[in-house]
Amino acid sequence: MLLVVDYDLCEANGACVRTSPAMFRVDESDKLHILAPRPAPDQMDLAKAAVRRCPRHALSLRDE
Repeated sequence: MLLVVDYDLCEANGACVRTSPAMFRVDESDKLHILAPRPAPDQMDLAKAAVRRCPRHALSLRDE
């Protein structure tokens, strides 16, 4: 699975960072960075939670 962000929707509000700080980072320019674009099996629950909690629905998990 591939974790993807739609930058047209993303507000960089940090909901994903609060859900999984090891997988996401917002830089000083308020741009979201995905640190684990291909979540390991033990990260999938956190990746799915981040997708669900994104208030703008900017995150998604896609099959490669």
